[in-house]
Amino acid sequence: MSPPTDIADELDAELFARIRSGSEEAFAAFYDRHSRLLFSVALRILGDVHEAEDVLQESAVLLWEKAPVYDALFGRPLSWAVALTRNKSIDRLRSRRRKSDLHRAAENSIPAEQTETLDALEDAVAGESARSVRAALAALPIDQRRAIELAFFSGMTQTEIAAAIGVPLGTIKARIRRGMLALRDVLEESL
Repeated sequence: MSPPTDIADELDAELFARIRSGSEEAFAAFYDRHSRLLFSVALRILGDVHEAEDVLQESAVLLWEKAPVYDALFGRPLSWAVALTRNKSIDRLRSRRRKSDLHRAAENSIPAEQTETLDALEDAVAGESARSVRAALAALPIDQRRAIELAFFSGMTQTEIAAAIGVPLGTIKARIRRGMLALRDVLEESL
């Protein structure tokens, strides 16, 4: 059960007087008393646990840094802490929206014909890469090519390949390794 409001306010005022003097213990006590409330304020505004945790941390730092200038005219210490946390949360929310708006604006600013050109260029590069890989695969010995095709194109595990082909697992591992090394060498030469 929480202490009555007047007693809680007096305790907070006493803690804040000590915090203003640089007492880390008083700050820890104030934080322990109110961090759940401050976290819930941030979470309600942001709707994201990780961002709310970040804002709570930033608010705690801000409370510590601004404690020396705190004045009772700002309101009760808890009200002041809630207002700081709320403002930090709103700042974070606005920042998130600005980034999202900028990202959308950047996507929309690329002319359609430029996007089509970029897509065509990507397709051409991908097609050339695919041809190079197919050619390099065709140059491998049949046992290495078959093991690689089963592993990478059929999605089989090395154990499944060994069982399907009727070869020891170690042999399959060696074939795949040797084949991949040979592929790398051929593809590096073609670049």
